Amino acid sequence: MEPSEKIITTNRKAFADYDILERYESGIALTGSEMKSVREGQINLKDSYVLIKGEEAFLLNSHISPYLYAHELNHEPLRTRKLLLHKDEIRRLMGKVKERGLTLIPLRVYFKGKHVKVEVALAKGKKIWGKREEKRKRDVDREVRAAIKYRK
Repeated sequence: MEPSEKIITTNRKAFADYDILERYESGIALTGSEMKSVREGQINLKDSYVLIKGEEAFLLNSHISPYLYAHELNHEPLRTRKLLLHKDEIRRLMGKVKERGLTLIPLRVYFKGKHVKVEVALAKGKKIWGKREEKRKRDVDREVRAAIKYRK
């Protein structure tokens, strides 16, 4: 039986700025105060990305707010956090990033049972004209749906 998933946060900007090609589920190494802040939903993925160094993957620029009750044992909000992926997944991602110039970005953070997971995506950046074209298509679809609804 699949443990229940509870979404903590999503990276909405990622869907606007990138075309998502592949998705991977990853664990994340957190300290105690980070875990408590994440449980309270105090995490932001807005400008974060994934970097592969050697045979390890790291999450950079993700902001986890300091835990209010940790005092001097608190964590650094923007510290680099290790992602827990299998070696073969890391090698595959590293090859695709180098070969095709793709980017690794986090899409969402969620609980799977009692564990915190990060959904990482292999993505290709959209050009400005691509964003305009997508907006134009959405507007046309909306108008078509309105016209069909009006006809009925």
